[in-house]
Parts: sequence; structure tokens; C-alpha cells
Amino acid sequence: MQFSAVDENRILNWQYRLLRYLFLCIGFMSCASCGVYSFTGAAIEGKTINVHFIENKARNAVPSLSASFTEKLRQRILSQTSLSQVNSDKTDYDLQGEITDYSVTVASISGTETSSKNRLTITVNMQFINNKNEKNNFTQSFSRFADFNADQNIQTVENALIASISDQLADDIFNKAFVNW
Repeated sequence: MQFSAVDENRILNWQYRLLRYLFLCIGFMSCASCGVYSFTGAAIEGKTINVHFIENKARNAVPSLSASFTEKLRQRILSQTSLSQVNSDKTDYDLQGEITDYSVTVASISGTETSSKNRLTITVNMQFINNKNEKNNFTQSFSRFADFNADQNIQTVENALIASISDQLADDIFNKAFVNW
């Protein structure tokens, strides 16, 4: 079978595009599988992490806060990285901390000098140890809040507020530990 010069050019062009596409796919797969880069922007060098139980040292916090926040933080890290949770002192990363503040305060006052919005604030103090790169170790306090109408009882909105604040805190801690934001 004989091809014209135009047909040969098309075939070569097609082969070139196919090879370029294959190399691009191989490049993406090796970046994702080597554990150095994650599509969340996280730079992960290790394989294991120990996220310790986050103890409640705050006054007035709901009893389930420690367990629910610990689980939220673990799930955030494990779902956005290829790390495995290991309950050991010999892990690549170690994250521990405590809930230091849980408070409801007045956020805004209406014209009649009564509260129109209240604010739930949760503060955690976290210690992160990176056994792969010690310059990334930190001890830091993270605090987030959510406002709610003053005519609402805290018990009726508390679970939703805790979930929202816990999401924000987990994002902040993840970003500080792995994204360096």
C-alpha cells in the first residue's frame, strides 16, 4: 500500500500526538502515585500518621466534642492524602492536641441593646511533628467561630455549629501541616 506525502504527514502527526498523550498520562500517574504530590496541593513525603485523640480541656464543652472533632480531623487527613493512621510512636507524622476553649458570647447587639446574634467559638491547641522534615514541626492554636440568632437556643443549633466549626478547624490544621498555607 502506498501513501501520499500528505497521508504520511497525517500518520506521523497522529503518532506524535499519541506518544505525547501517553507520556503526559504516565507523568500524571507517577506524580500521583509517588506520594510526593497530592491534587489537594499537599506535599506528602511519608506514609503513616498518628492522629491522637484530641482531649477536651475547655469548660462547658459538650461531652461528644472530643470524639467527633478527632474523627473529623482524621477523616480530613486520610481522605485527602495517601497516609495511613497508625497508633504508634514510630510514624512519619504525629498530630496531637487539645480543645482549650468552647464559649458562647454575644456577637452583635440590636438597637434595643439586647443581643441579636450569639457566637460559638472553639479553640484547639495542636502540636504537629514531621519526622521526615523537622523544620515543618509546629505548635499552634487554631480558633474558629459560628454565629447564630440570639432567639435560638444553643442546644437546638449546637450540633450544626460544631460540625461547621470542626470542618473549618480541620481544614486549617490540614493546610498548616501539609500545604503550608
